Amino acid sequence: MKKKQVAKNVKEMINEYAISTLKIIEDKNEIEKYKINDILNSMICGDALKVLKKIPKEIFDMIFIDPPYFLQLSKKELRRWDVKTIVNGVNDEWDKFSSFEEYDSFISTLLTEVKQVMKKNATLWIISTYHSIFRIGKILQDLGYWILNDIIWLKTNPMPNWLGVRFTNATETLIWSVKDKNVKKYTFDREYAKIFGFGKTGTNVWVLPICSGSERLRDETGKKCHSTQKPIELLKRVILTSTKEGDLILDPMAGVGTTGYVAKALKRNFVMIEKNPEYVKWTQKRFLTPLVLPESKSQLEILNI
Repeated sequence: MKKKQVAKNVKEMINEYAISTLKIIEDKNEIEKYKINDILNSMICGDALKVLKKIPKEIFDMIFIDPPYFLQLSKKELRRWDVKTIVNGVNDEWDKFSSFEEYDSFISTLLTEVKQVMKKNATLWIISTYHSIFRIGKILQDLGYWILNDIIWLKTNPMPNWLGVRFTNATETLIWSVKDKNVKKYTFDREYAKIFGFGKTGTNVWVLPICSGSERLRDETGKKCHSTQKPIELLKRVILTSTKEGDLILDPMAGVGTTGYVAKALKRNFVMIEKNPEYVKWTQKRFLTPLVLPESKSQLEILNI
């Protein structure tokens, strides 16, 4: 997208703010620093690696990152032979890297910058699939982060296994960590953990569907607005188990804004960063309709066990 077009889109979004509940900020080179009050409960349209340098140090209570997965999917067209339709995989430019080295460098830089804006007892969540989660885990440890848990998201409606040459990929992994092994008094809500997991202690397996149905954002042609939109229920669990009301949450790669959307409904404050103006536009549209969350059910109730 050309720079003039990007600027035009951002200006249009800022003008629409008068009827929206989400503040949109266009990051500019001449902006050297942001104040907390200026960015509170906003979405900053800009490059996360640049924007993070402008944010005050140690202000966030929790950070959620949904980074590129570097899926390296084949360009070969996949078809559902029974219904003669095409499988829409992830083929976005933001998921493309020239090598593992380039990807690792990107993740390392991101996690280094993020660490600077985390409070001393803040926690970090980062999600990915088998394609890159192990690389991310190593980078976290190399940078001094201390891993508290991994959470296995078991999908009840994963992408079908069309070729049948390997196991159906039905999980994603979330790594939950703190800045270093000496961190104490981070937020952990054991009662919610017990509700969302199995058993009395709150296990690290969450069973829920991928984003679908009316929750899935689609354009006028029916195309997905974001290829990896995360479900509201997933962010609800992340936020309720690791933050308190009034806490400040950061999502530096916000996509279509699920983190902020859920945070607002749960009475948390947030800052989101997103580079793609189209994703910012769709986020703004979401915020025009307040999110009402149903009462949390236990994992056993959801699965009718």
